[in-house]
Amino acid sequence: MKIAVDAMGGDFAPQVTVEGAVLAAKEYGVKVVLVGDEDQVSKELSKYPTSKLAIYIHHAPFVVAMHDSPSTVIRRMKDTSIKVALDLAKEGQVSGVVSAGNSGAAMGLAMYILKKLEGVERPAIATIHPTTKGSTVLIDSGGTVDCKPFHLVQFAMMGDAYAKYILGKESPRIGVLSNGEEEGKGNELTREVHDILSETDLNYVGYVEGRDLNNGEVDVMVCDGFVGNVALKVSEGLWETIHAILKQEAEDNIRAKAAYFLMGRAIRRLEKRLDYAEVGGAPLLGINGNCLICHGSSNGKAIMNAIVLASNLAKNRLNEHVIEELKEKEDLFRLGQKRPDRANGEVKSIR
Repeated sequence: MKIAVDAMGGDFAPQVTVEGAVLAAKEYGVKVVLVGDEDQVSKELSKYPTSKLAIYIHHAPFVVAMHDSPSTVIRRMKDTSIKVALDLAKEGQVSGVVSAGNSGAAMGLAMYILKKLEGVERPAIATIHPTTKGSTVLIDSGGTVDCKPFHLVQFAMMGDAYAKYILGKESPRIGVLSNGEEEGKGNELTREVHDILSETDLNYVGYVEGRDLNNGEVDVMVCDGFVGNVALKVSEGLWETIHAILKQEAEDNIRAKAAYFLMGRAIRRLEKRLDYAEVGGAPLLGINGNCLICHGSSNGKAIMNAIVLASNLAKNRLNEHVIEELKEKEDLFRLGQKRPDRANGEVKSIR
């Protein structure tokens, strides 16, 4: 089992991608294929003692820039590092792909090359958020911004499988992100999804609010990719603001400085829990393969953890579990299922 890394993707590539590959191979024994310009990757790799590590280089001469559109990459840029990495996955030479490069291009190419899983209509990005009780999966965090009810229903099912088989949650609590917990809240999309999920055997707990993302009330929070990406960016900026405020307060007087110093260990533990590098990357669920999308400013630790997560997705056969869950609930989630319109009793498709 090997994991391909887009060695040229990210703000600090290939330095951090090579560093992350070395850490993953050394600390976890993962076999890594670095896909990118051979000269540049070899130069970085030579800085580390790798004689006993299972790290390979696969040459790809071109790089996808952050401003390149997914459609341009698909049509014209054949030998880019991310495309070659995904081609290796399609051919079965690697079991997963990790990229910190252009996320739109990575998602577009993953759908184009690897295709969608059987029964999946739209892919979704699943991000993990720390809570007071463990973690919550937010799905979708930006994969599909314009959604119909059935898409969110499938997101709930994919999030359920991810929480079960990767995070080890026995019966994940699932909630739909809305502007209030009451049943009368939400919009047409969330109300349709709420009605459908209420009829399933999933552990659906109803509407949840934005504050529930970090309080541990649910294990899986479901929303469309537009709302999810906004929530993700707000969450990412949370610790930066808190940390900056703490430092400002500590500078006011000697007592505050002393308190800040004495709380140093607790603050470092908090930093670790909120640091995205501890997770590494977010899987694109619903495609026929394992593709991890990382933050563009990822460091070596983040790349390492993304590689390890990609390996775990493959080892635990997450995609097989997703397909099984879709088939198990086929009677309840039949594509094109009709539901009565709330307002006038007319029949409408949830698709």
